[in-house]
Amino acid sequence: MRGLERLVGRALQAGKSKSFAQLRNRWSCISSSITSSHLDSSKGNMYLTYSSFTSSSAISSLKSEKWTIFQGQRRTMFIQTQPTPNPSSLMFYPGKPVMEVGSADFPNARVAMNSPLAKALFGVDGITRVFFGSDFVTVTKSDEVSWDLLKPDIFAAIMDFYTSGQPLFLDANSAASKDTAIHEDDSETVAMIKELLETRIRPAVQDDGGDIEYRGFDPDSGIVKLKMQGACSGCPSSSVTLKSGIENMLMHYVPELASMEFLV
Repeated sequence: MRGLERLVGRALQAGKSKSFAQLRNRWSCISSSITSSHLDSSKGNMYLTYSSFTSSSAISSLKSEKWTIFQGQRRTMFIQTQPTPNPSSLMFYPGKPVMEVGSADFPNARVAMNSPLAKALFGVDGITRVFFGSDFVTVTKSDEVSWDLLKPDIFAAIMDFYTSGQPLFLDANSAASKDTAIHEDDSETVAMIKELLETRIRPAVQDDGGDIEYRGFDPDSGIVKLKMQGACSGCPSSSVTLKSGIENMLMHYVPELASMEFLV
């Protein structure tokens, strides 16, 4: 929720009101490896030790108390998880960069075919959406499965990807969307909207495991079109509080803005 708090705080500050106090988030920390394991059920933290020659199936079998030791280069990885306002979405921090620029949203497995990491995550039963941020991966699940069952396979998919040396995208031209890039023919209003989205709103939304995309502005009606992505798409919080914070921020700095339309 820290992204939401930041956004609401900024909106209040813009209106010369006191911002909300920052709340501490609880982090679930995972240190992984393949030669040993430890599960702290009281804190929900998992500690693994792994080798570069292990398969994901070995990691997913958490009921086994002993691991087979593989010969080869020993690598370690520290993965953190953080909840989002959407209970069906969880953020995974691999401790390494994910997207160098922008973000990428994968609403289904077909769209994920050009990304080895996204494709591997969709290979886990129960995963319905994947989102890449600058240093995190947001995974959305169906309501029928629990995170306790999904996490081991998600950890394995992320670790396998980073140890494989594969590119994030198979197509080199698949880069982040440039929706907020300011062009020469953009009006002053459009340029201001894009600047606010990129510098103030997008960082706050990404803190909650999602992103926001600019889809256009109609100067006649004063309506700006936006699209929520990642954990914020279909999220109970984003339908009311988050969208309200975004609207307050934009309408404070852009008087030409009459309302917002969120595309599905």
